[in-house]
Amino acid sequence: MRLSDREVYAIDDICSHGAVSLSEGDVVGCELECWMHGSRFNLRTGVPSCPPATTRVPVYAVRLVGDTVYVTATPTPCRGASRMTVLEIRDLQVSVATEEGAKEILRGVDLTVRSGETHAIMGPNGSGKSTLAYSVAGHPKYLVTGGSVTLDGQDVLAMSVDERARAGLFLAMQYPVEVPGVTVSNFLRTAKSAIDGQAPKLRTWVKDVRAAMDALKMDPTFAERNVNEGFSGGEKKRHEVLQLELLRPKIALLDETDSGLDVDALRVVSEGVNRAKAANDMGILLITHYTRILRYIEPDYVHVFVDGRIVQQGGPELADELEANGYDRYLAQA
Repeated sequence: MRLSDREVYAIDDICSHGAVSLSEGDVVGCELECWMHGSRFNLRTGVPSCPPATTRVPVYAVRLVGDTVYVTATPTPCRGASRMTVLEIRDLQVSVATEEGAKEILRGVDLTVRSGETHAIMGPNGSGKSTLAYSVAGHPKYLVTGGSVTLDGQDVLAMSVDERARAGLFLAMQYPVEVPGVTVSNFLRTAKSAIDGQAPKLRTWVKDVRAAMDALKMDPTFAERNVNEGFSGGEKKRHEVLQLELLRPKIALLDETDSGLDVDALRVVSEGVNRAKAANDMGILLITHYTRILRYIEPDYVHVFVDGRIVQQGGPELADELEANGYDRYLAQA
């Protein structure tokens, strides 16, 4: 199975739930589905994502040299098995207060995001995409009226906003707010100390901040400016990704990180997201209207969001279909 130009794996042909050939199943995103039982197995790790299978299928690393295929003799270890993070959203229903009364926005959202996975949420304006991200992060504007959100089995909805951040959730906002009187350097170190429970060693921290800023092509004087005060749209987005790289969350919720970015800034910001993911095996929930960011941040799954729920899902090819045909057929069915 080729997941990208650099990732090729061989997966055992027999479903761990029963003697059924997996080669006859369908590939959905970065998972292989058993045609008989319906279980899906991650093509990188072999770990099942849904019942009835509960045991991983062996996966072998593959190296291509010209026309020759080399397969490792032993299965790859289950990457991150001891630290696999799972964000589970089940039947999530959310309302917002209006002058006319409560208005339902989310109407039963089901979604699972695991370590190392990138999920793209695409949909028309007003469909509830941003509401999903802000509700998971704990914005007080949104009232959860039903369903559940768990992170590694812990009830996220019972946590305060800061507890969610310490648990490993991160929200990159579409419109980051200004914080007058607080410099970027103080903000970042205070946030890191709060999340880790102790202040980072100053010499190491300064080195890490400078390296991350340099990779994002940010001027060093940026660190002494007040948070988002007078920042351009591109500077605000780079600052969000700077936080992402330094705070190292388990799951990142990126709300239209590509909005307001020119081509060069989009590439730089996307590379920062990819670095953060690679460094921490981070799971990503990426909300976007356009496929251009998906050329840099390749999704494992694409979900179509219409009228407060997920109405379709698939692999990266679904984003190309949406780019070509739009959302009309999904809106007609809503």
